[in-house]
Amino acid sequence: MNTKFLVYTALMTAIIAVMGFIPAIPLPFIPVPIVLQNVGIFLAGILLGRRYGTLSVIVFLLLVFMGAPLLSGGRGGYGVFVGPSVGFLIMYPIVAFLIGWMRDKYFETLDFKRTFAIIVIFGVVLLDLVGAIVMGFVIHMPLSKAIYLSLTFLPGDLVKAAIASLIAIALFNNPVVSRIMQQLAK
Repeated sequence: MNTKFLVYTALMTAIIAVMGFIPAIPLPFIPVPIVLQNVGIFLAGILLGRRYGTLSVIVFLLLVFMGAPLLSGGRGGYGVFVGPSVGFLIMYPIVAFLIGWMRDKYFETLDFKRTFAIIVIFGVVLLDLVGAIVMGFVIHMPLSKAIYLSLTFLPGDLVKAAIASLIAIALFNNPVVSRIMQQLAK
């Protein structure tokens, strides 16, 4: 593992952590808030690829587990891994890996539509679905109700996917950044 790639991994971990300082939006009918950190998870996969994107998310989650208050609302510690958000947190590295895997596979042909589709399918849908299922299990809510209530995340998550796609395409169109991204895909 190259020092340069470790720096990119640490930088993405820091970006995800900084997004935790943006306050969460609590919802009165569901115990999981709306957070902006999903954008960081999507960006980790689409910018760094499967290997380094996943690593950056795992490092972030390890910091949270050890007590760093890096989740939105200043949450941290092992307690968040037994609460209603655990399904979403568990999916973070999986989502980064799947988005990164598709990015590595189709890097040469990525445009906004393809990037957005990758993030929506492998990010938004999987994250919200598995997160809702696990949330329902943790808080003893019927599966259908948990999934139904989690649909409230969908419009915002689609906007987050569009933001991540726009950022990624803007960076991919920069020749210097694009060359680095190609190296990360190898």
